[in-house]
Formats: sequence, C-alpha cells, structure tokens
Amino acid sequence: MFHDSGNGNGSEASTSNAGLSQSCCRFEFYEILLATQNFNDSLVVGKGGFGKVYKGKIRIGTTHVDVAIKRMDLMSNQGAAEFWAEVEMLTKLRHAHLVSLIGYCNHEEEMILVYEYMPSGTLEDHLYKLHPPLSWLERLKICVGAARGLDYLHTGTGIEVGVIHRDVKTSNILIHESWAAKISDFGLARIGPINQPSTYVNTLVKGTFGYIDPNYFATGKLTRKSDVYAFGVVLFEVLCQKRPLDRSFECGLVTWIQESIKEGNLKQIVYPGIRNEISLKCLKGFARIAERCLDFHPNQRPTMTEVVFSLESLLAQSVSFSQQKTNNWLLPPRKKIFGRIFDVFPSSSPVENSGPVIFSPWIKAKELKFLEEDNLFLGLEKVGRGGCGEVFKAHIRGGIIKTIAIKRIITQPSELIEEDEEPLYKNMGQIQSEIQTVGQIRHRNLLSLLAHVSRPTCHYLVYEYIKNGSLQDMFQPVHNGRRELDWLTRHKIAIGVASGLEHLHTSHTPRIVHRDLKPGNVLLDDDMVARIADFGLSELISDADTHVTYSFIGGTLGYIAPEYFQTLKFSEKCDIYSFGMILGVLVVGKLPSDEFFQHTDEMSMVRWMRNVMTSDDPRKAIDPILLGNGYEKQMLLVLKIACFCTMEDPKERPNSMDCRIMLSQIQH
Repeated sequence: MFHDSGNGNGSEASTSNAGLSQSCCRFEFYEILLATQNFNDSLVVGKGGFGKVYKGKIRIGTTHVDVAIKRMDLMSNQGAAEFWAEVEMLTKLRHAHLVSLIGYCNHEEEMILVYEYMPSGTLEDHLYKLHPPLSWLERLKICVGAARGLDYLHTGTGIEVGVIHRDVKTSNILIHESWAAKISDFGLARIGPINQPSTYVNTLVKGTFGYIDPNYFATGKLTRKSDVYAFGVVLFEVLCQKRPLDRSFECGLVTWIQESIKEGNLKQIVYPGIRNEISLKCLKGFARIAERCLDFHPNQRPTMTEVVFSLESLLAQSVSFSQQKTNNWLLPPRKKIFGRIFDVFPSSSPVENSGPVIFSPWIKAKELKFLEEDNLFLGLEKVGRGGCGEVFKAHIRGGIIKTIAIKRIITQPSELIEEDEEPLYKNMGQIQSEIQTVGQIRHRNLLSLLAHVSRPTCHYLVYEYIKNGSLQDMFQPVHNGRRELDWLTRHKIAIGVASGLEHLHTSHTPRIVHRDLKPGNVLLDDDMVARIADFGLSELISDADTHVTYSFIGGTLGYIAPEYFQTLKFSEKCDIYSFGMILGVLVVGKLPSDEFFQHTDEMSMVRWMRNVMTSDDPRKAIDPILLGNGYEKQMLLVLKIACFCTMEDPKERPNSMDCRIMLSQIQH
C-alpha cells in the first residue's frame, strides 16, 4: 500500500493510491529536483499534452538509473484524474512492448511521472526529425512491437478487464535502443470488458485529431476497435511518412490513402526512400491490413491479435525478400545451398559399394565399417518401420560407445526382407531428396543425418538415436509403461515442432517442405525436446515457385491438407495444416485415426475441434487428464491456433513463424 506524502491533494491522493503495486516507487519532490537539475530546460527531451518530459538520473536502491520524468503543466488540459489513471494503469501492466512506469511524485500541485528512459526517442521523431530515415524492415519491426503491446492491452492484461489506450499515435510509440517499440502515455486510457467487441464505454471524446475513430467521434462510444482505427492510421503514416493532417491533403491522410488505393496508385503512396525495399506482395499485404483497420464500421475491423499475426507474417516475408536480394548480389548465378550434396551421387543409380559420406564430426568413417557386412541386421534390434524404410538400433565404438539409429532403404529386391513384410523400394531420386534435405541442415528441433552409406541393394542413413520414441507413442491406446505428458511438456513440444518447421520453411534457399509431418515423425529426446524426423517425402521449393505438383499423394491420412488431396499441389501451407493436426493431438489427447471421431456427427477430428471450440463449453475438447491443472486458458488458445492452421483456405493459415511466435506468446 502506498501513502500520500501529506503535502497536497489529500483524500483524492490517498484514495487513488489504493491498490498500487509494490513495483511502483513513490519519489520525494527533492529527488525529482536533483534528477532534473531543478527542471533545467537543457534536459527537456519532449513535450506533450501532459507537459514537458525531462531526461534525468534518479537513485533507485543503491544505483542511479536513466529515467524520463514527465511533469504536468498547470495549464494542461489533463489533470489529477489523468495522472492517477496513468499511475494506476501502469502499475498493473507489465509487457515488453509497454513503457514501464518506475514511479511517481505527488507534491502540492506538482504531479510527476517517472518512466524508464527510451534513448532512441519516438516513432514520430524517426519519421520526421531524425536521420538517416528508417529502413522498411525497421519500420515493420516497430509496427509489430507496437501491435503486440496493444494486443496485450486489449486481451492479455490479466486484470479481468481490457484496456483501451484512446490515444494511439506515432508520438506515443517509444523506441528502445534495441529498436523494440513500446506503447506509452496512458493518461487517456479507459478500462472496458474483454472478449466483447461490441461492448463500449460512453465517454467524452478525447484523443488526437487525425487518429480519432470517426465512429467514436460521432457517438461517444469507445471500443477497442477505436484503438485499431488509430493503429491503422499509424501503419499508413509509417508507409507514407506523412502526418495524418499534412497540409498537402485536402481531407487528411486517410481519405488520400483510400482514394489512391481505389485509383490503383498504391506504389505511389510509399515513401520514396523505402520503395525499393518492399516487395509488391508485402506492400499489398501491408496496405490490406491497414485498410481493414480503417473500416468505418468497427465490427468489420480486425482485432489487434489478427493485426499482430498479419504483421508478423509480413515481417517474415520482408526478411526473406531482403535476404534474397542480398544473396542475388553476393552469390554467383544459380548457386544452390545444397549444391555439393549432389556430388555424392556421381551417377543416377550407383550399384557399387562406396565408403560412408559423413555429415557430422560426431561420427567417424571407420566406426561405420560394420555397415558393409552382409548379415548386418541379423543381430540388431528393429525399433521402427515407416514409409521410407526400416530403422534399427546399433552401438558403435570409438573413443566412447555411441548409440545410433540406422534407416535401411531398399533399392533392389533382397533376401534381407522378411517374408511377411511388404518390400520397401526407393528410387535414387527419393533417396537424394532425404539426403539433400537433412544432410546439411542443423537445428535443435530437426533430427540430424550423421552419415550415408551406399550398398548394392540398399542405402543406409545414419542418425542419432532418440530413446523416448515418437510423439505418437505417447498417445497410443496402450502406453507400454510410458509416462503421461503434462501440459508444460506438450506446450514445449509444440514450440519445438514449430521452430523446426520454421527453420525448414525460411532458413534455406530453396525452401524445404516436409510433406509427412505427423506425431509419428516427431521424436522426443532425453529432455523431451521435439525433433522432426523422416524426410523421405521432403521436397525443395525454389523462391520462384509457390508449390510443387505431384503425380500421386504422399503423406498420412488425417494429416493431409485438403487442397493437396484435391489438386496434388503441395506448399508450405500444407505442412502448416499437418502441424495444426499435431497441435490438436497435443490438446485433445487423441490421434485423428482414433475411433472416437468416427462415432461423432462430424466424422473427423478437424470438424470436431472446430465445432467444440464454438460450443458453449470448449473445455470439452481438452484431454481429460489435463483438466484442473490451471492451464485451461493456454490449452484453449493452442487449440484455437490448431483451428487457424487447419483452415480450408490455405491463404488463411498462418506461416511457420506465426505459429512459433503465437505459441511462445501463449507460453509467457
């Protein structure tokens, strides 16, 4: 509990102090005078509707820290109500993309707020005052950060109510030295119910002209969609580098933008200094989400959650576009990241024995000599069998004993195949696909290929052995003594698979699609870290292509995207569909093949999930063994992402970076 200094404001101050967090300091006035050198004008770093902002150093505990000190001007339109609103609001809110309130001072008529200092100024400063101008990627990263901050205010505050900022604008978006954006100035913020977009707060219209929602201005009804409108103005301001009430406009920035888009002049509205940095696809996507934010009807505007997802996707596209331009400039024409791997195959169908090709320093060629023995597998333990071959467990001796997994891929009929087993034949192209996919990639969430050995009738692919088996094993009707997965472990697995998939989709040129993502191909190591495995169906997609067309369907029923099934065209979004099914398995605790779904009205796990999520009791979708663990909200959010990933239209699905970011945000 905080107490008033006793020097002013009396009961109002003491009432307003009720419930303030212990993380907020109450400073004495003399401390403020010392920090600002008696409010020396040389320390002024900004001025707003509240008053001047000074840079200063103030003592907190045993250290002195840089702070921004906002002093209310006695002539300001804002007063005690706005002052206490900001103090109380920011003591309850903590987020990476909200400016942190360190403390306050209330002395006689003096009302002072002390914030963390943002050395890089405001977004407004960087658009109109500072040089060099922001690059497109810097602008987009700032927009993403600001969107995250607003999304947290609207839906993630954890104080049972959402917060409407009511004064979103470029001068209230501060830039950290790491270029992270932080929303500031909560003097006009209001509290309103969450998860009810149509619910409004009746209030006097306040804000900044040019950013004020016209619907709010006309009716006095304030909703979270009023912040969305203002953020749409910010997005176009960032794109055009023109103020909302620029004198060159007859009717303001918004009208000029809308008319320019109708006339097909989208490229012309972009600030000339960044035109060459934006791909046309990204420009159209950015303009589309910004224009939706400015819809006259609040209900037609997106939520800030949707805005975050869209901007994150555009950021990934822009990073890829930027890297592609750099690579095209630096590298020789037609250079391929996997080029040297093809040298492993000097002919299209090698039939002679060859020494092992080593892909990892973890293993030595001499340790694999035993793979040349004809009766190799008679004494080895078979640990798996899939669409790409049988898998055996083996031990090799070097300096220490190592356990490896050996996948045998048959290329010609052989007596080594047991009579009751269906032969697994692979052509050279399919083997090349697996090797060139995983031979050179290294990522914590991908199973690494250690070596390849060619034999006359088969090929051996050597991997590290993962002792906990696959995710599918954990959800079989009989667990064979395996432990049940708690929610935190399942969430960790979800983020791991998303990270591995993101690496495949975005970190290489050409891009890699897996084509058979399922729980059986997600292995779990000693620390229950997820490893995506089995790249026998994987494919490379060049930057010039959007998909690969096949003559047959590859993959596993229950995880195959509908458009792939119908058109034989596979893209990254087909992998996303499969990933959505994995998320569903993690929350629901059942595989798509489970008989449970065959006895429901929907007849499929996808439709069942979607219907339960829109029912009166979505908790029915959660694995019963997880209920009551305190994480129901997290689990339902993950299931919502699963529904998002399995949308019928692939364009409506997120990309792999979106998935990883959404899951990480839920975790925190």
